[in-house]
Amino acid sequence: MATYIVGDIQGCYDELIQLLSLANFDENKDELWVAGDLVARGPKSLQTLRYLKKIQAKIILGNHDLHLLATSIGIHKPKVKDKTSPILDAEDSHTLLTWLRQQPLLLEHPQHKFIMVHAGLLPSWSIQQAKQFAKEVERELHGDDYKTLLKNMYGNHPTQWQDTLSGIERTRYIINVFTRMRYCTLAGELEFENKLAPAQTDSSKLKPWFDITPRDHKQPILFGHWAALLGKTGQNDLYALDTGCVWGNSLTMLRWQDKKVFSLSCPAYG
Repeated sequence: MATYIVGDIQGCYDELIQLLSLANFDENKDELWVAGDLVARGPKSLQTLRYLKKIQAKIILGNHDLHLLATSIGIHKPKVKDKTSPILDAEDSHTLLTWLRQQPLLLEHPQHKFIMVHAGLLPSWSIQQAKQFAKEVERELHGDDYKTLLKNMYGNHPTQWQDTLSGIERTRYIINVFTRMRYCTLAGELEFENKLAPAQTDSSKLKPWFDITPRDHKQPILFGHWAALLGKTGQNDLYALDTGCVWGNSLTMLRWQDKKVFSLSCPAYG
């Protein structure tokens, strides 16, 4: 059995199927892990969800997935550019969205021990802390009062972690780390405006989360979310898998056993 990990699919279903075929992925033998943002901007988010559910892919939630869940309960109106209305209108919408809501923010592979998150891990958190904080949010999201969480998760504050954070501020901060984080200030505050590559950013003011110290994450980390990195982190055991398929770049997938990277050029949908 081979383990494949793919970056942000964002509704690019046809490209996903082509990429899996290119890698000789076997639905009956191999396992597929998906680093969040299954939906939005691409043309076939509904087909993407149906397929990933059918093959029992291991997925985590990204910011677009959480936004879809919020949209589905009326917190926001569907955006035309997201192209997710077919999910909301589908006869199996409730089944798909319930399945999506039950997914985690962090996964650890039981054999290979890599950690998969959508955006990243806060440098000051240990792996054990990250697991604990992810579970806190997952319990709320999977529980009966999940609508309250989805309604109040939006916002950029607080920008800095404190162990004393509580309530929705604590929950929002944790969600922002796992699903939205790219840069941190040198003081360790989250910064959400800059989506550029590090080479285009003033490093005296902002650094990628993975370049902030202390970062004592000994296990391999796989993440998506940051298309501008184009798969480059400059660090061993740190794998950036979002290479901007929906923006006309490529969809990227890693086979863990031999670290072979599979890539497929994509048309621009976003």
